[in-house]
Amino acid sequence: MADVDGLKVAKDYHVDKPFAKQGGFYVKGMADVDWGMKTRLSSIFNPESGRTVMLAFDHGYFMGSTAGLERLDLVIPPVLDHIDVLMATRGALRTCISPSTGKAVALRVSCGSSILKDDLSHEVIGVSIEDAVRMNAACMAVQTFVGADGEKESLDNLCKTVDAGIKYGIPTMGVVAVGKQMERTGRFFKLATRILPELGAHIVKTYYCEDFEEITAACPVPIVVAGGKKLPENEALTMCYRAISEGAAGIDMGRNIFQSLDPAAMAGAVGMIVHKNATDKEAYEYFLDMKKNN
Repeated sequence: MADVDGLKVAKDYHVDKPFAKQGGFYVKGMADVDWGMKTRLSSIFNPESGRTVMLAFDHGYFMGSTAGLERLDLVIPPVLDHIDVLMATRGALRTCISPSTGKAVALRVSCGSSILKDDLSHEVIGVSIEDAVRMNAACMAVQTFVGADGEKESLDNLCKTVDAGIKYGIPTMGVVAVGKQMERTGRFFKLATRILPELGAHIVKTYYCEDFEEITAACPVPIVVAGGKKLPENEALTMCYRAISEGAAGIDMGRNIFQSLDPAAMAGAVGMIVHKNATDKEAYEYFLDMKKNN
């Protein structure tokens, strides 16, 4: 059995060196996947910038109606021009979002208890691979709970989704969950973001934290950073800027966009950082100008 303290000796991340195995395809670690999977990855990650802006509005699958997302049919359309990927449940997409948007879909396929339960970590797979194909999913998103009671089941969900997705050329995004009892340290995220790609995840969604450059260097697939709790717009943009500067391949924001004073302006500002290499200050100025003109 490996030493549980083994992470303490990991120190040489070579953060100054680019990922070595590119193989002619721009998405990290995906040189040898099938052509169909590469087309889906290309719909997620912009071929020019190599990055992505995702809009997460899958909160209702365990939270019900969320502030800012009471009416998906009204809230989502104004921000569509500023994002690349819709991260949502199949029910929300089918009922509220036009199929003519042309946006890639990160389909939430795991599900579990509602917020009425103390422990949300015992999820199951709630969407079949056949329905993911019908939804034309660009990737399937599975929540994982490293360090929680439901860790084993959630990693089993991830592995089964990876296996099913490979049959049809659909990538799997492993989502690192953090709960009340889970530490939010660089050490924890180094563990979680390495486990998921080792088990086959093609994309990892996680949170920005300390030593983030080391986390992105050690993860052999693209890392997309979650927006997390609502922050003032300038602080959220600073987090985005730091994450991208330190190796993130994209941002997946929910509350920091749809609870913003101007969701479309905020989505556009995030896109300036992700795709145009704008600084956080430049992006915030963009946000203020766009908000003033809306």
